[in-house]
Amino acid sequence: AIPGGPGAAAPATAPAEGQVAPMVVADGLVVRYARGLPPAVSDVSFTIAPRETLAVVGESGSGKTTLATALAGLVPTESGTFRFQGDRVEGDLTSAVAGRSPALRRAVQLVFQNADTSLNPRRTVGAAIARPLKLFTGRASAERVGEILTEVGLSPDFAARLPNQLSGGQRQRVGIARALAADPQLVIADEITTALDVRVQAEILDLLAGLQRDKGLSCLFISHDLAVVRGVADRVAVMTGGRIVEIGPTERVFGGPNHPYTRQLLAATLEPGATELPAVEDVTATWRDAAGGGWRELGDGHRIRDWEDAR
Repeated sequence: AIPGGPGAAAPATAPAEGQVAPMVVADGLVVRYARGLPPAVSDVSFTIAPRETLAVVGESGSGKTTLATALAGLVPTESGTFRFQGDRVEGDLTSAVAGRSPALRRAVQLVFQNADTSLNPRRTVGAAIARPLKLFTGRASAERVGEILTEVGLSPDFAARLPNQLSGGQRQRVGIARALAADPQLVIADEITTALDVRVQAEILDLLAGLQRDKGLSCLFISHDLAVVRGVADRVAVMTGGRIVEIGPTERVFGGPNHPYTRQLLAATLEPGATELPAVEDVTATWRDAAGGGWRELGDGHRIRDWEDAR
C-alpha cells in the first residue's frame, strides 16, 4: 500500500559515516501508567541529534506528552532502551528523575505546557529561577537571575514579580528561563504555545529558536499544530495510539507520500486566512498495522510504519 518496498528498519538507526552521533537514542520504548492498562507509549524508536529539533505531533491521547514526560523522567519506562549521549554527560533515561544522576537531570529540562499552573503563585519570578540555579550550580545570585531573565526577553526587575502579575507570554518566558537556569543540553517543549495568541506564539517560537542557536540546544517539540511544527522542526514524528507511524525530515513528511493517519492530520490543517473548517475523511477504520510491524524506507531518513487496508 506504500511505495518504497518492504522493510523492517526501526527509526532509531546508527549514524552514517561522517554524521554526528545522536544525543538521544530511544529504541522499542514502552511506557505504561499502571499494570493491566494498555501502554501509553508502545514500541517507540527515535533519535535526536545535537542542535536538532524533533517535533512530535498527533491528536490528544496519541502518546506525545507521555513521551515528553518519560524523557524528562516524570514517568519511568517499562521496557526498551533510552540513552542520553551528550558532550558533558551520558546516562540511562529509562529511570524516573529521582534515579538519574544530577548531571543527567541538569542536561534534560522540561518547559511545561501550562505556565499558569507550573509556577508557584506565592513564589516570585526570581525565586522560581534561583531554585534550579542553586540546585544545579550551587549558587543563585541576583545578578545571574537577572542575566537569565534578560536572555528570555524580560528585564531583571521582573524577578520581584509574582506569576499573577505577568501576562501569559511573560509566564511562558519565565518557564523557559527556569529551564535555562540548569544550563541544559536538551529542552523539552510540551505544547508551550497552545494557550497563547498568534502574535505571542510567534514571539515565543522566535525566542526558542534564538536560544537554540546561541546555546547549541537540542529540542523535543511537542505540538498538535502542524503549521507551527513546519516552521520550527528539523524532523517530524507522527504519533497515534501510542506509536510512531511516520518519521522523517520536515519537508519530506509534509510533501509525502504519507501514512494514512498523517494524511488525515495534514488534511485537517487550517490554511492561513481560511474561513471554513476543511472537510476531513475519518481514516481511522480504513487501515491497521501490518503483521510483523515493519517499516517502509522512503529515503533521506523518511520512514513509514507498514500498514494494510482494513476495509
